[in-house]
Amino acid sequence: MANEEHFRKLERMYLSAPVNEYYAPEIHISEGQAQVSLTVREDFFHAAKAVHGVVYFKLLDDSSFFAANSMVEDVIVLTASYNVYFIRPVSEGVMTAAGKVVQASRRLIIVESFVVDSDDREIARGSGTFMRSKIRLTEEIGYK
Repeated sequence: MANEEHFRKLERMYLSAPVNEYYAPEIHISEGQAQVSLTVREDFFHAAKAVHGVVYFKLLDDSSFFAANSMVEDVIVLTASYNVYFIRPVSEGVMTAAGKVVQASRRLIIVESFVVDSDDREIARGSGTFMRSKIRLTEEIGYK
């Protein structure tokens, strides 16, 4: 089902999204897995000088989403639900999320993901369910 061309097209689609101009992440996708990383910047901080939870969620959801979409070659998947566990704050270095499909059926794909800091300490964990949408994977949405 899954193939290298599909993975590279998903990576290009992800990187072409306007929101990623701001965050400047890196991504690597393989069958049932995705890894997303970004360098911590002060403009990601909340008032207590650590990375805001929105950045943790972005990494968890993005890595999970693309792990799930690696299994679907005709349409985009949608996040149906997502649970996040914040473990520790981070204020420097690189944050890296890894998502892995743990269950896939015709209707739902379940993915678990975790984020580590530059010292390979787990700083967040999450799990999500994803479902097929009616949005086709086309060049118009960056899938090229």
